[in-house]
Amino acid sequence: MTRRIVVVTAGLSTPSSTRILADQLAAATAGALRTRGEQVQVDVIELRALARPLADNLVTGFPSGELAAAVGLLRQADALIAVTPVFSASYSGLFKTFFDVLEPDLLAGLPVLMAATGGTARHSMVLDHALRPLFNYLKALPVPTGVYAATEDFGNTADGALAGRVERAAAELANAVTAAPIATRPRTLADEFDEPTPFEDLLKA
Repeated sequence: MTRRIVVVTAGLSTPSSTRILADQLAAATAGALRTRGEQVQVDVIELRALARPLADNLVTGFPSGELAAAVGLLRQADALIAVTPVFSASYSGLFKTFFDVLEPDLLAGLPVLMAATGGTARHSMVLDHALRPLFNYLKALPVPTGVYAATEDFGNTADGALAGRVERAAAELANAVTAAPIATRPRTLADEFDEPTPFEDLLKA
C-alpha cells in the first residue's frame, strides 16, 4: 500500500523559504514512513499557481482546472503537510482561501503537520493561535509538534534546532498515518459519485 502525502505550500516567491521548509518536512516524513516499511508518494500543491482559480471558485462556488485537480489530491491523501508564510501575525490570505473553498469534512480525520515561516521568531505562536484552531475546525488531526522557521533558522544550521523540530514533527505524522489509515475517514459527496450505487440496486431497495 502506498501512503500518499500531500504538501500545501503558500509561498509567494520562487524559490521561497516556505517551499524550502515544506520540502524538508516532506522528505523527513517520507523517510520516517519508509523506515516503517511503507511506500510513499508525495504530491505538492503550490498555492501561488492557484491564485486565479481560487478567486474564480469564490465567485462560482466550484473548483475548476488545476484547483479541481489539487482538491482531488486531498481526497486521496493519507496525510497533509500545510505550510504558510506569516502575514500580519497569521496565515496568509492565499492559504486561508484554499481551505475556505474545500467542501465540508474533506479533511475530517486527516493527520496534518502544520508549519509556518516568518522573518523573526516572535511570530512562532502563529502555529497555536491561528493554524491549530483552523485545522481543528476542519476536523483534521494536527500532530502535536508544529514547525516554525524564522529567517535566522535557515542560516544557522550548526545547532540543528530546526532539523530536530522537522524530524520530530515528521515522526509524529508518520505515526499518525500508520495508526489512522484513510479508510477510516468519513465518506464525502465526491466519494459517492466515484462509486455510485447501480440503478438496479436502488430499485430493489
